[in-house]
Amino acid sequence: MTFCGLLPLLLLFSISSTPKTTANLEGDALFSLRRALKDPGNVLQSWDPTLVNPCTWFHVTCDQHNRVTRLDLGNAKLTGRLVPELGRLDHLQYLELYRNNLVGPIPKQLGELKSLVSLDLYHNNLTGPIPPSLSRLTNLRFLRLNGNKLSGKIPRKLTKLRNLKSFNVSNNDLCGTIPTSGSFYKFTEKSYLNNAKLKGPELMGSVSYDIGCD
Repeated sequence: MTFCGLLPLLLLFSISSTPKTTANLEGDALFSLRRALKDPGNVLQSWDPTLVNPCTWFHVTCDQHNRVTRLDLGNAKLTGRLVPELGRLDHLQYLELYRNNLVGPIPKQLGELKSLVSLDLYHNNLTGPIPPSLSRLTNLRFLRLNGNKLSGKIPRKLTKLRNLKSFNVSNNDLCGTIPTSGSFYKFTEKSYLNNAKLKGPELMGSVSYDIGCD
């Protein structure tokens, strides 16, 4: 076979071996979330996995490079669970899923969202601990997890979040003591209300971190 005859085959091989684009990968991640949710209001009706670009879906915002930067699904009457695949949204800045009926744990993979500025999961029914992996979100400014059923200690690694401006874990079932180092020195008791097992702010050098925890 001549080189000219091989050329179409080489082109076909090149196309078939090309990795998925960012849009494809992000679309797959978002559709994993779609499959894990019940959507009685059909707010996710436009989330069609046959479309190459999820930037055409409602409630999804993208930048000029067609990378998902925002997911706005607050107060959307959604039920179901968060999925670890959300951690693949490398350029996501705002994850807004407040005031739904989400259950289960917060996936530790959310700690991979290095561009995240705001994580709003308040007023759901999430359970389990606050993942220490969220301490890797160095751009995070708003972390609002209030009004859930989260348990365990407030991870001390979160005090490394130097850009954190707003933090609220009130109305959960957290235990131990309240961190006061790093950016946490500026958060008032309002951030921690109605956690019966939280025993107040920790003292410098305190060993009482586990007080009130099973």
